[in-house]
Amino acid sequence: MAKTANINIRIEPAVKQDAEDLFASFGISVTDAINIFLRTSIMEGGFPFAIKKPRYNAETLAAMQEARDLMSGKVQGRSYNSTKELFEALNAED
Repeated sequence: MAKTANINIRIEPAVKQDAEDLFASFGISVTDAINIFLRTSIMEGGFPFAIKKPRYNAETLAAMQEARDLMSGKVQGRSYNSTKELFEALNAED
């Protein structure tokens, strides 16, 4: 059957380039990869892989929240005048 239908998508240029580079390493184009994905989805009756949100443990979630708080300015980051001062502070936390 002739390929006569078009799908147009908008995507970040860097993502497009990364995908082109990846699929080129397999000897196929992005169009070929999309066709493979669509045909496999049809055969599987859904996504050909599990779709799920990443799960993080409590320590990782806390670290991610701390990073968000630092970036937003909610929490003031600490600074040290020397590596000795840094290590003393780290050792005091134990």
